[in-house]
Amino acid sequence: MNSNIEHHTTNNSSLNEPPLCDAADPFVLKPNFDMPFGAIDCHAHVFGPRNKYEYTANRSYTPPDAPVGAYLHMHHQLGISQGVLIQPSVYGTDNSLQANTLNYLRSLGKDYKGVAVVDANVSEATLDQLALSGHVGVRMNLLFKGGIAWDDICHLAERLSKRQWHLQFLIDITTFENFAEKIRQLPVPVVIDHMGHMNCNKGLQHRAFQDLLSLLREGRVWVKLSAAYRISDQATPPYEDVTAFAQALIQANPHNCIWGSDWPHPLFNKDMPNTTDLLNEFIQWAPSKELRQQILVANPRRLYQFN
Repeated sequence: MNSNIEHHTTNNSSLNEPPLCDAADPFVLKPNFDMPFGAIDCHAHVFGPRNKYEYTANRSYTPPDAPVGAYLHMHHQLGISQGVLIQPSVYGTDNSLQANTLNYLRSLGKDYKGVAVVDANVSEATLDQLALSGHVGVRMNLLFKGGIAWDDICHLAERLSKRQWHLQFLIDITTFENFAEKIRQLPVPVVIDHMGHMNCNKGLQHRAFQDLLSLLREGRVWVKLSAAYRISDQATPPYEDVTAFAQALIQANPHNCIWGSDWPHPLFNKDMPNTTDLLNEFIQWAPSKELRQQILVANPRRLYQFN
């Protein structure tokens, strides 16, 4: 699979390599609401150390180290109990850092899960190894052309369905032709990253967003209420233009919405958001304790097969 571009970037570090990203804000505080016991962060990444885990040459950014210790500190500060690590594009299909991290977390008695990136013809033995380290899904980058062919995705989906895994799509729903029709073809659960990755200036009535709402109502997809800064026209939080989109998704099917921090937030041309500020926006999206319990605990526990 050709992973292509996943996140955006900021400062140029060298003329000879992709731009260097800013590091995440390390000052993470408690959120402005009581996190429900068992809350799960469904989207984050770990990076480095670079001298041990090399980045693929065909990448669009160079992240600073974001080690597992900083990741766990962020979770502790926010009151998060468990998480799902998502394979970032800078490592291509080499899932070794993520697998080693998940195994390390397990050695500490922590139950964390992973979503891998694999080639279309990945071997069953490789999938077996990924399963042993806690992986329960595969991520597909469909934001840009030139990646895996749709027929290959369908074939891989058939294989993953036998494992009760899901497919996660990084996709701009407004630019992917026949989006809803193609999603309905797949025999596995489908997770859509970052609220469909469509810019808010395209409006709630955009056909692709309405298709996403229909798929949600059908229970055909799950949607991550994450990375508001990636779809907002605003440079800093609160990303108020995102609120109506998040609320519409929750109203369509609160049982198939999940939340992710998107830590450590590699960005392009925007100020680095504070992770606490991002979580505090969730109060506007899900104002009741019952909704927050559903989205932060019950839904991800079901999707990611937590015990």
